[in-house]
Amino acid sequence: MRLLHETMGITITTEEEINDLLEKLPKLKSEIGKIIIGQDDAIEQILIALLAGGHALLEGVPGLAKTLMVRILAKTIDVQFKRIQFTPDLMPSDILGTELLEEDHNTGKKFFKFNKGPIFSNILLADEINRTPPKTQAALLEAMQEYEVTYAGNTYPLAKPFFILATQNPIEQAGTFPLPEAQLDRFLLYIKIGYPNEEEEEKVLTATTGGDNVEVNQILCADEVIKLQSLVREITISEDLIRYVNKLVRSTRPDTTDLEYVKKWVRWGAGPRAGQSMIMTAKARALLQNRFAVTEEDIQKVVFPVLRHRMLLNFRAEAERITTDKVTSTIAENIKVAVDLKR
Repeated sequence: MRLLHETMGITITTEEEINDLLEKLPKLKSEIGKIIIGQDDAIEQILIALLAGGHALLEGVPGLAKTLMVRILAKTIDVQFKRIQFTPDLMPSDILGTELLEEDHNTGKKFFKFNKGPIFSNILLADEINRTPPKTQAALLEAMQEYEVTYAGNTYPLAKPFFILATQNPIEQAGTFPLPEAQLDRFLLYIKIGYPNEEEEEKVLTATTGGDNVEVNQILCADEVIKLQSLVREITISEDLIRYVNKLVRSTRPDTTDLEYVKKWVRWGAGPRAGQSMIMTAKARALLQNRFAVTEEDIQKVVFPVLRHRMLLNFRAEAERITTDKVTSTIAENIKVAVDLKR
């Protein structure tokens, strides 16, 4: 693997430094596992999103430790962490910040000073993001895509790394505002968190009702996260697998697929960003597995969280309770790497 050059002002120069970074990834997962019992897939997907330099949306019923998972992740990395509790009365200025009128005590001259909001952090927890109206939800769009905030005609860059983890509850509908498709597409991964199995749940009950206080150690700093994100881009992927990803994404679109199932249920398929996201997250997973090349398994592991929020189903599908995961499963079963080799 070739060594990295300067990226974002940070340079990796030696193979020894690369190995040191790779050794910290299992430790990072292990530290999170001290508190979060089970949920291995969710933890892996959160780390994949972090390494790939994207954002993640976590969905699960109350009590599955979504918020705690994000808090523990923030404790394992020496970065600035902030949380926003999204409510119906939350305003965009509560996220971005606002201008305050101040006075220079020496000259008596008054001026406006921008007071930065909680979005100016490295890891931002947008808790219950679907409880706030679209106007406030949209305040995150520029930051998620451009990594900057524009206010009163001035643009303020965000510190790197910048990582948004948003949570939402799938079962409460009253007083919620579903995220629009344009904003959903900004999330690299849509992670669904399920119930723990019987053994894991028993461990949760034991660990959370006793008197033991488990300490979580910091494993990474901000510069190391940026280096790892740069390292992800150096992971290789074959042309065959790129064609495989392209075929998977194009098969979600009714007008470019031969799959009758998709034509029957899907109104709009995933855009090109889905293919970019699938490749980047597959590369990130390969790095987590201590590999420098993407395999078919890496792609299959990320296909659901990448595609589930990038397809819009029609009314017939909704009426018959067909989900995007069901459509994705059908696509994955029918599209194989061998098919893609037939140009």
